[in-house]
Amino acid sequence: MSEARQFIPVRIAILTISDTRSLETDVSGKTLADRVAAAGHLLSARKIVKDDIRSIRHVIRDWTGRSDIDAIISTGGTGLTGNDVTVEAMRPLFEKEIEGFGTLFHMISFPKIGTSTIQSRACAGVMKGKYIFCLPGSPGACKDGWDQILQPQLDYTHKPCNFVEIMPRLQEHQQRKHS
Repeated sequence: MSEARQFIPVRIAILTISDTRSLETDVSGKTLADRVAAAGHLLSARKIVKDDIRSIRHVIRDWTGRSDIDAIISTGGTGLTGNDVTVEAMRPLFEKEIEGFGTLFHMISFPKIGTSTIQSRACAGVMKGKYIFCLPGSPGACKDGWDQILQPQLDYTHKPCNFVEIMPRLQEHQQRKHS
């Protein structure tokens, strides 16, 4: 019989990408922050940045260099309009993409919003040993993404497997010695 796993809090940063939101009007960022705290995780940072590739990348590069952040969740900018540049900003930074994240997000969204889910480009990847999850900007999408994907996968007690248990191995390719 295997031992029960102890919950391990994950240090999470939340980035809202929007030209129109402030901390006071950022319902999606607050939704995520509240859920992160309720799940027992630590909110390491929260910021709002404009829909601008350079600005987004600047924050992501800074946050992936911090030792007090294990995962980044962004909200906003994953749609199809000209201002939606989150995916263009993030994907080139990913060392590995988590392709199943977008697929699973669409599967969860379809029963609620039908074919409108096709307008989302939710994505995820790994950079410098940190997880990066890009959710749409609506509070409903953030609730769905957190409640049905991120909360269980960022919970070390979730079986059969989860993101937390492999977190220490995300950079093992950089630790290999060449003979």
